[in-house]
Amino acid sequence: MQDISAIDKASILVEALPYIKRFHGKTVVIKYGGNAMLSEELKEGVLKDVVLMQLVGMRPVLVHGGGPDINSVMEQMRMKVEFVNGQRVTDENVMEVVEMVLTGKVNSSIVKYINQNGGSAVGLSGADANLLLAHKQRARIPTPDGGQQMMDLGLVGEVESVNVDLLNSLLDQGYIPVISPVAVDRYGESLNVNADLVAGRVAAALQAEKLMLLTDVEGLYRNYNDKTSLISVLPARMVEGLKNQGVITGGMLPKVDCCVQAVKQGVGSVHILDGRVLHCILLEIFTKEGVGTMVINK
Repeated sequence: MQDISAIDKASILVEALPYIKRFHGKTVVIKYGGNAMLSEELKEGVLKDVVLMQLVGMRPVLVHGGGPDINSVMEQMRMKVEFVNGQRVTDENVMEVVEMVLTGKVNSSIVKYINQNGGSAVGLSGADANLLLAHKQRARIPTPDGGQQMMDLGLVGEVESVNVDLLNSLLDQGYIPVISPVAVDRYGESLNVNADLVAGRVAAALQAEKLMLLTDVEGLYRNYNDKTSLISVLPARMVEGLKNQGVITGGMLPKVDCCVQAVKQGVGSVHILDGRVLHCILLEIFTKEGVGTMVINK
């Protein structure tokens, strides 16, 4: 008599076959961050998912964050941690910490783990071959009279261009680009860029089949306190209305903005996934149910 668990495993592989065929040779950009970076079990799950994607013929690109690690170092150094509209206010001292943590620690540890588990990864920051050229960004904040004013965020950037040739060259040679969201301006000054926004610009530049943003919630809710109000499919045209209603706020703002920008610039679909779910990437790509919130260009 055959082992039932073995039969179940075979059934799972058979179910995945059409998806493996569909996404073979396709580029998928993953933004990796949140609790999925803090739990060793979840970290192992995400990065092994990325290795599997490469081994079955997909072209994964990983853009990582590292906010909790940056906060931890800043708190140890008694530095003020401040966010506006989901963006970190960044002076020169904060920028030094950001570069040290993201490029020096987080990026290298991800690359090492992927390579130790059968993948082939190359670590990059935006300064490498001008991968991410950016300009300084300011934030719009509401005023008491109902208007808006611009706020200087310091060394915070908005990506102008992506060195697509570099990324395609690495992908064509069988490497997984692992990108730290530190950009440079035209004068060589380092700028801190929200990792979600970097992932969106990279996905659009590569005309990726999918962009997946790993976060710490199941997806986008109409009412966060009502877990039955998850929005499974979000047309891009509805986003401004949801912002005005206060449904999309705080750290979800840059995520949703990057989703809208990506689908409007040719990315096939964008998915906000719960990175706390083990193997959420594989569940989204290789099963018919899917998970999280999918943003589409409608």
